[in-house]
Amino acid sequence: MAVPKRKQSPSRTGMRRAQNMKFSSKNIVEDKKSGEYRLPHHIDLKTGMYRGRQILDPKD
Repeated sequence: MAVPKRKQSPSRTGMRRAQNMKFSSKNIVEDKKSGEYRLPHHIDLKTGMYRGRQILDPKD
């Protein structure tokens, strides 16, 4: 079985992972209440809501 000759550096590991974990446009969702676009499973910063609960104070 093939074995790497040297350990892969953290920088090179991060560069590889960055290519695999890019956000695509399909990940962005529109918030039902405020109409703002956000990533799923993230707090809506405008209203401070997450999953129907108030987490942060609303931004003015």
